[in-house]
Amino acid sequence: MTAQTHTIALNEINAMDEEEFTEALGGIFEHSPWVARGAYALLPAGSVEELHRLMLDTARGAEESKITELLRAHPDLATRMQVTPLSAAEQTGAGLNRLTPEEFAHLTEMNAQYMQKFGFPFILAVRGKNKDDIIAAIGDRVKHSYAEEREQALAEIGRITRFRLLDLITEH
Repeated sequence: MTAQTHTIALNEINAMDEEEFTEALGGIFEHSPWVARGAYALLPAGSVEELHRLMLDTARGAEESKITELLRAHPDLATRMQVTPLSAAEQTGAGLNRLTPEEFAHLTEMNAQYMQKFGFPFILAVRGKNKDDIIAAIGDRVKHSYAEEREQALAEIGRITRFRLLDLITEH
């Protein structure tokens, strides 16, 4: 389930000026339009996959403080705080809007433990997963070292943003 209602052709993306590009793709990386601005200089992209790689390379190549900011820009899963339309649609698709009060309390507690240990929220590409998969994943991943989990969180951001670009952009 996505929040997108229309798609944009890749050739249109490649023809945009920097402001249009940032407006169109600035939300792909959660609350981090700087990723789109940085990737703009690397256009044109020959495919959606290449565009995704350019954006991911921009994010991963940023200063450590910007990467931490990107990680912290993600919402806690299943919280009742304000999330972007893309995040809300992704979480709803995974059934996180249908947690029992007990499941919600457990996930809230796990999110707090995770945040306390790592300093950024639990990030998971929830497409294709259900609430049980998500609860199990946070339980497993909270046991990781900081370095392991930082890398896992960035890999999950890669999955999330790839889904978002593939939903938004057509190659023809």
